[in-house]
Amino acid sequence: MRVTARTGKRVLAIAAVALTAIALSACTAKPTDSAASGGANGDIKIGFIVKTNSNPFWVFMQQKAQEEAKKQGVTLITAAGKNDGDIDGQITAIQNMITSGVKAIIVDPNDSTAIIPALQSAQKQGVATFAVDTQVDGNKAVYGTWATDNYKGGVLLGKYVKAAFGKNDAGETPQIALLDYHPGVTVGDQRRTGFLDGFGVKRTDPEVVAAQDTGGDQSQGQQAMENMLQKKPGINVVYSINEPAGRGGATAIADAGKTKAVLLGSIDGSCDGVASVKDGQFTATVMQFPAKMAEMSIDAAVKYIKDGVKPTMPSSGYIDTGTTLITDQAVNGISYKDTTWGAANCWGTK
Repeated sequence: MRVTARTGKRVLAIAAVALTAIALSACTAKPTDSAASGGANGDIKIGFIVKTNSNPFWVFMQQKAQEEAKKQGVTLITAAGKNDGDIDGQITAIQNMITSGVKAIIVDPNDSTAIIPALQSAQKQGVATFAVDTQVDGNKAVYGTWATDNYKGGVLLGKYVKAAFGKNDAGETPQIALLDYHPGVTVGDQRRTGFLDGFGVKRTDPEVVAAQDTGGDQSQGQQAMENMLQKKPGINVVYSINEPAGRGGATAIADAGKTKAVLLGSIDGSCDGVASVKDGQFTATVMQFPAKMAEMSIDAAVKYIKDGVKPTMPSSGYIDTGTTLITDQAVNGISYKDTTWGAANCWGTK
């Protein structure tokens, strides 16, 4: 269903870029060798662990990691948790990779604090450790991190949604619902806080009328949105942690016949997400660049293994791989790219 600025407000679904792992689950299988031998680096093994293999964001990221490993002439061993939030599966994967003889491990942690002891153990055994997408708490036990500035992405989306709401409303008060993530992951906290700051409200303000965790999952997003609409039928703005949860929320809103009354947007920037903006299902999406995260982290790991040189990190503790707002509806003062550009550049590359 196409929704335009003239038809009313859309749901705001911040899709936190969700990637899936192509690899076998760390809880159900040993890590899998997936790329490259030969050349001067042929004996180098690197582990690459993502949150889960049920989200396209992490599937794409691992594909790009595999491509970079092949380019570098190293062997990539991949693994994932059973689901988003499965920290035990990731810890098991780290232990298995150490046993298999990797010289570096790159991880997108399901829990930014609970992952630290496993990473510290890896370093004590001579394995270099790095992070992508999600910062380890305090940037401890990693030599470098490549990630989206999630707070900045949230602020960008919040500012845009507020401006779009003000442009299209008829004097209504915003009634904001939050399709949140789950506790323990900095990505969720940073994006939600950024969005609220960008919109100009606090979590405790009366404009924020409902919130529920979704784990970044589409079915949970739909159920959460159904629950919130039953309790607060006047919801007219929705923040979602990522596109899967946002799509679930959009389905619930459409089923309730409220698509024209609710703002819909996302953070993610997948090709499907850009198409949803073009089709009018989302108002906007904030694109992330997981291809950069994968390529830059593999390159840094190879250089460290070969030369012993740690990558230089800024004061934030991580390298920001960038964000770009994608929308076909401009508002004053906010920079954006349209969906034609977005389709050609989704997640950094197709």
